Amino acid sequence: MKKRVVITGLGAVTPIGIGAEKFWQALLDGKSGIVPITRFDASALATRIAGEVTDFDATQYIEKKETKRMDRFTQFAVAASKMAMADSGLDLEAEDCDRIGTIIGDGIGGMETLHDQFKVLFEKGPNRISPFFVPMMIGNMAAGQTAIALGLHGPSTCVVTACATGTNAIGDAFRIIERGDADVMVAGGTEAAIAPAAMAGFCSLKAMSTRNDDPDKASRPFDKDRDGFVMGEGAGIVILESLEHAKARGARIYAEIAGYGSNCDAYHVTNMSPGGAFAAKCMQLAIKDAGLKPEDVDYINAHGTSTAVNDSSETEAIKTVFGEHAYKLSISSIKSMTGHLLGAAGGIECIASVLTVVNDIIPPTINYETPDPELDLDYVPNKAKAKTVNVAISNSFGFGGHNATILVKKYQD
Repeated sequence: MKKRVVITGLGAVTPIGIGAEKFWQALLDGKSGIVPITRFDASALATRIAGEVTDFDATQYIEKKETKRMDRFTQFAVAASKMAMADSGLDLEAEDCDRIGTIIGDGIGGMETLHDQFKVLFEKGPNRISPFFVPMMIGNMAAGQTAIALGLHGPSTCVVTACATGTNAIGDAFRIIERGDADVMVAGGTEAAIAPAAMAGFCSLKAMSTRNDDPDKASRPFDKDRDGFVMGEGAGIVILESLEHAKARGARIYAEIAGYGSNCDAYHVTNMSPGGAFAAKCMQLAIKDAGLKPEDVDYINAHGTSTAVNDSSETEAIKTVFGEHAYKLSISSIKSMTGHLLGAAGGIECIASVLTVVNDIIPPTINYETPDPELDLDYVPNKAKAKTVNVAISNSFGFGGHNATILVKKYQD
């Protein structure tokens, strides 16, 4: 029989707050984390704003010497994982760490390290490249360094599925526990891509908002006047445990993860399939996996990027799956506040979904000012809403057609 899987720890590094509690309160307050870019001179770019993590001090979580051997995306992951582990109350000295694994993904990897070391290469030559260049840059180091920091010897992998990464990582970790290959998994996503090359690339795609003079209003999912996404950075990590393991140690249980869906559009490198057809099938997979019906779902944490194609396709997909029940659902996009954290988006959005289920309060979609007549669902505009939420799903859709949906529900023994 499949094992039940519960969530017992949360760790977040986000543009609107560090730590799950600060992150959650900022969501309820409708706080925007979008600011003018300070990490480099962005004056030549069409988009000069982003969701920066401005108050992060890696040395609060990692020995100073070690921080210099980690790219920013890895620092975020290790910090968020340590927060989540502390929140879970797990005593690792008393645990069998062969049964605790790590799946932490990222969409792009060490962009800052890549940029800095290529500059060294071109200006000073190959002999000046850092010996830590490769292990700082490669994407699996978020999972690897976290496992090293915590002493975890169970399954350890890195998921890279663009913007679906965080959700796929949590879903894959869910499967590992469900089939009995681990008792505990540290899972989620991390990203630190506010760097010249990544920003320039997305600008060339014309995918990002250019509301540089009004950053607070730039990310506006589902609004008629949306003009593109806003880059964000950070990490979202959750601790998953088998129910029997959590109960045996008397853990505080936030919620149960009950369903997971993953598929591919196989349509286009950047655009979703027409009408969000395979996004709809992905949601259906997660709902079926949980043994539920569409009408059991109360809330959708939408992918909601603030791009014209994504928001309309996701809305169509929701209508396909839920029919008339779509108009009873509450839907919101926290990207309106955090920006789009790419590989980390699914991690922080899982945390938001879990806390929605725990607290029966739905975070808003801020900057929803002008309704789009074609997008006519309840996007929880501008203010948080109290509502009983027994079941929530969180969607993530990535370049390459990668789709992922997880379903969380209130825990009942």
